[in-house]
Amino acid sequence: MKIFHTLLLFIFSFGALVHAGYPEGKVIFKKKCTSCHGNFVPPKILKDNFFNKNNTVLQMKAPSVNMLAYALIDSPTHIGDKNDPEMQEMEIEEFLKDYLYNPNPENSVCDPRIMKFYEIKTSLKGKVTEDEILHLTQFFMQYKKMRLKAHPKVEKKLTENYNVQHLLAEAQKNNKIIIIEASTADCHFCKKMKKEVINTKEIQALLQKDFILIEVDVDKNKLPFDLKKVYKGITPSFFFLNKKGKLLSDFPGSWNKKDFSMILTEHVKQKGK
Repeated sequence: MKIFHTLLLFIFSFGALVHAGYPEGKVIFKKKCTSCHGNFVPPKILKDNFFNKNNTVLQMKAPSVNMLAYALIDSPTHIGDKNDPEMQEMEIEEFLKDYLYNPNPENSVCDPRIMKFYEIKTSLKGKVTEDEILHLTQFFMQYKKMRLKAHPKVEKKLTENYNVQHLLAEAQKNNKIIIIEASTADCHFCKKMKKEVINTKEIQALLQKDFILIEVDVDKNKLPFDLKKVYKGITPSFFFLNKKGKLLSDFPGSWNKKDFSMILTEHVKQKGK
């Protein structure tokens, strides 16, 4: 039992150390790496840029920060075993040290189909210390988790197995209004509104605080809460329900950011009703 407790203490201590190294690594990356690598770029945009547009849109000469984190941690050629974080940290640190001091495209973990667009880097020996490389390692290992924490996904998708009772329980527990969005995969205005309205910082902040947004592809799934009775066949359409599942209002059609913000704000005033 003592050995088990010692092991648990070590695991928690190691996790705390990795987490503690994240802020330092973030500062180092911003100070010494962003001039070449750049900040987060949405995966869909990256995919379109490289595989459909031959890098003519972004004209990237080095991977973005999220591309680096993905390549090191989650790609098919990732470094180390995520089930053994201590060893993985050592392996990533060693890889980064070797690559930064002796850059060789043949030893890269990036997708070879994308590597052809990148410039060959010069050695950073003497410009980046071994301690800084350790912090960069910890930054990359925690990047995905910390980004999701800072930018939580507000929108959920309804599937055939989605449990409506769980949704109601979540709404009641957190005192939130439920929004059901009716959409389809080929709906132009759904995509446009998601990009220009729903995914903006202002709307995301409102949604995260007071709402649970569920997107329903009406070509594949039935609208919950018996909303079929009031659905007019327009996509997108937004149905607002209180935490008990009672329909408050519905708004068919696409909305601009100002109007949708007003709609959300008005419903927050009704939350207790």
